[in-house]
Amino acid sequence: MAAGDPFSSAERFALDETIRKAEQLCRAEISVFVGTSGSEPRAFASSLHNSLVAPARSILILVDPVARALEVVTGSYVRRTLSDPEVELAVLAMQADFAAGDLVGGLKRGISFLAEHARPAETLHSGQ
Repeated sequence: MAAGDPFSSAERFALDETIRKAEQLCRAEISVFVGTSGSEPRAFASSLHNSLVAPARSILILVDPVARALEVVTGSYVRRTLSDPEVELAVLAMQADFAAGDLVGGLKRGISFLAEHARPAETLHSGQ
C-alpha cells in the first residue's frame, strides 16, 4: 500500500469492479472518498459531490475513518429512484461492516445496495 492509502491494490481492484458493475446497473456515477473530511463531514461530502462531472446523476460515499463519519450524497436524478430510507439502510449495512473492521467489504456492500435500489424501473412496452 502507498503511504496514506487505506487499500491494497487487490482491494482497490475489487472496489473498482464493484463500482463499475453498480454503475452499469443503476446508470448513475458512483464515487467513493476515504480520507479526512474536516470538522463538517456533511458539508465536505456535499462539496465533493457538487464538484463531480454530473452531480445530478451521481452518488458520493464519503468515509472518514478517523472522525468515524459516513456520508452519502445523491443527486436529483438519483433521488427519483433511491429514497432516503434506502440510503439509511445502506449506511447501516456499511456501518456494521466497518465496526467489524471490514472497510472494503462495507463499501462493496453499500455500493451494491445503493445501485440495486437506484436502478431505473423496467418499462414494459406492449406490441400491437
